[in-house]
Amino acid sequence: MVYITSWDDFVDKSVQLFRDDPEKTRYSMKYRHCDGQLVLKVTDDKQCLKFKTDQAQDAKKMEKLNNIFFTLMARGPEADMSEVTEKEQVEPQPAKKGRGRKQ
Repeated sequence: MVYITSWDDFVDKSVQLFRDDPEKTRYSMKYRHCDGQLVLKVTDDKQCLKFKTDQAQDAKKMEKLNNIFFTLMARGPEADMSEVTEKEQVEPQPAKKGRGRKQ
């Protein structure tokens, strides 16, 4: 079994695999504490895509992939992915409380 080394390739191929056969495609993740490695796997039983990382910063990427799959599963394989794949939205900052004048 071959691991895909490029994150973008893994995401693109995984989404295409799901869109080709959404009924049979599965997505799983496994964390091996002893190795400190996270392994993501997408398969339709004919093709198996795997990505492995030991970088903590890749957890954000995994979260984004989860959101992509949640969207595809909820809205269907032809769903528009532009909302999910855009750069992270900047959340509005809460208004700062100013000091009021003493009266």
